[in-house]
Amino acid sequence: MLTPHSRNWNQVHETISAGEQHLRELPAQRGIWNIDVTRPALVLGSRQHETLLNTQRCALDGIDIVRRRSGGGVVYLAPGEQVWIDIVIPRGDALWSDDVAQASWWLGETWSRALRGLGINGLDVHRDSVRSDAWGELLCFAGVGPGEVVSTHTDQRPKLVGISQRRTRDYARFQCTLYMKWNPHHVAHYFASLPGAVDDVVPRVATIDADASTIVETFVAHLPR
Repeated sequence: MLTPHSRNWNQVHETISAGEQHLRELPAQRGIWNIDVTRPALVLGSRQHETLLNTQRCALDGIDIVRRRSGGGVVYLAPGEQVWIDIVIPRGDALWSDDVAQASWWLGETWSRALRGLGINGLDVHRDSVRSDAWGELLCFAGVGPGEVVSTHTDQRPKLVGISQRRTRDYARFQCTLYMKWNPHHVAHYFASLPGAVDDVVPRVATIDADASTIVETFVAHLPR
């Protein structure tokens, strides 16, 4: 249900499958879509192919295989393990940017302020080009792109907030993910092959020690009005 949050934003909280949310078109108005997934899913980027996955194992374990319409690597989603928020910015809005690379910078800054409000410090918003390798090509959280939030506490600069972007004639849709739980060893056997040892990717992802509702409420409170 779409409900007014403030004079500038509408807020939606849905419990829905990843496939259903990725297929739906959203209204071209400022919106915050907080998504709780109903079952596990591996979400492929727009240029990735199902042959990357062990589809038989996914089917046996009830893992949905979904394709999103934005680029990047695979994202693993499971009930209760992450925060997933879709942000819609209509064309012409004060937060709109014609520069695709810079369009998500404000969103990364908003996430940084929200996370600092939760006591998480040592954060940086990535403003350079995409930083990736074979792992980053495969998994979204193994690389880093513009607007995404990383921790500066280690040289690995693990990602805290992943952001993908899809643009239409009417709006930009930013899909944000933060993990409360992340176990690549659990996810690894759903892939047909891997570019290296699973332990190599462990330090590239940081989790957040807070419950989902607190994370979402804090983020919403820090959104520009």
